[in-house]
Amino acid sequence: MSTTQKKKKFENFTGHELFQQRIVCSVLSGKPIRIGNIRSEEQQPGVQAHEISFLKLIETLTNGSTISINETGTLVKFRPGTLVGGKNLVHQCEGVYSIGWFLQGFVCLFPFLKTQTIITFYGITNESESPSVDSIRTVTLPLLRHFGIDEEALSLKIKKRGFPPNGGGEVLISAPVLRSLKPISFLDEGLIKRIRGIASSARVSPQMGNRVVTAARSILNSFIPDVYIFTDHFKGEDGGKSPGYSVCLVAESTTGVNLSAEIMGGDRGTSPEEIGIHAAKLLCQQIKLGGCVDTTNQFIVLLLMALGPEDVSKARFGKLSSFSVQFMRLLRDMFGIKFKIRADNNSLILSCLGLGHSNLSKPVA
Repeated sequence: MSTTQKKKKFENFTGHELFQQRIVCSVLSGKPIRIGNIRSEEQQPGVQAHEISFLKLIETLTNGSTISINETGTLVKFRPGTLVGGKNLVHQCEGVYSIGWFLQGFVCLFPFLKTQTIITFYGITNESESPSVDSIRTVTLPLLRHFGIDEEALSLKIKKRGFPPNGGGEVLISAPVLRSLKPISFLDEGLIKRIRGIASSARVSPQMGNRVVTAARSILNSFIPDVYIFTDHFKGEDGGKSPGYSVCLVAESTTGVNLSAEIMGGDRGTSPEEIGIHAAKLLCQQIKLGGCVDTTNQFIVLLLMALGPEDVSKARFGKLSSFSVQFMRLLRDMFGIKFKIRADNNSLILSCLGLGHSNLSKPVA
C-alpha cells in the first residue's frame, strides 16, 4: 500500500444503512471509510452474512483492498484498492439477500474495471427484500445504455433458479469496461405502450406460474391491450434447492423508459391469483409515481450522473425514496456532489455537474 494512501484519513459513518453504497463510493473515490455502531443495539449485533459476502466480492474485483472488522462485527474499516476485474471469476452470495442485491453493487463498479469481467454468481435469484435477477436483466442493464455502456457487450444469463431459503441459483454476467460515462438528459417519460413480464417458478407445479399470469392480466388488460407475461419454469437441478415462484412486471414507454414491479409468492395463505393481482397493482402504483427511473434504480442513476463527465446531467424522477435522499447525502460527503431539484408536472427533475470520473486503465479510442 502506498504512503499516500496510508495518510488518507477515514471518512466516518455510523449504522448499517447504505452499507453497500458506502463501500462502492469508497472504491470509486479512493477514500478509506470507517463504519461504526453497526447494529450495536440489536439482538444480533454487527455485520451480517450478506454484507461480509459483499466485502469478499470487492476483494475479488480489486487489488490491494484491506478490510478490518472488530470482534463484535460492529466496526468495519475499509481501505480501497485498485479495480481490476477479470474473467472466469466466481462469487458465492451468502446471506438472505438475492444475487440481484450483489449485482446492484457490481453494476456501479464494472465500467471502471481494468478489463472486461466475466463472473458467475451463486445464491438466491428471487427474494422479497432485494431486487431479483429478472429486474436487473430487464430494467437495470438496459438503463445503462443512456450512459454510453454498450448493451450488446453486456449480458446476463440465468442458468439456474434459486429460491429461498436454500438458493442454488446460478447467474453469469459479462460486463464491458468504459473509458468514461456520457452525460444524460433523461427527461421524456413518454406514454406506456406495452407491458411485459416473467413469472418464474421452480420445484412447484408449472400451473403456479400460469395462474399468476392470468390474474395479473385480468388487471393490466383493463388499461392496455399489449400485455405479455412469459412463464419460466425450471426443473430438476436447474430449479435450485428450494421451491418457489415469483413474478416481475415491466412497463415500457414510447421513449424507452422501463418501470418495474415484482413480488415473491409462496407465503402461507397466499394464492398465486393474489400474487398476480398484487404485482399488477404494484406496477400501476409505480407508473402513477411517474418519472423515467423506477424506485429500485434511483440510486444507481444518481451515482452514474455524479460520476459522469464535467457536464450537466439531468433525469426525471417520480417520488424520491428516503433511501435515495440518504444516498444523495452520501454522494455529497464522498464526492462533494450536490443535486439541483426542481418540481415539474408532478415529478422531479434532478441535475448535477459530473465529476469527470474516468477509467484510467482503458486507453482512449
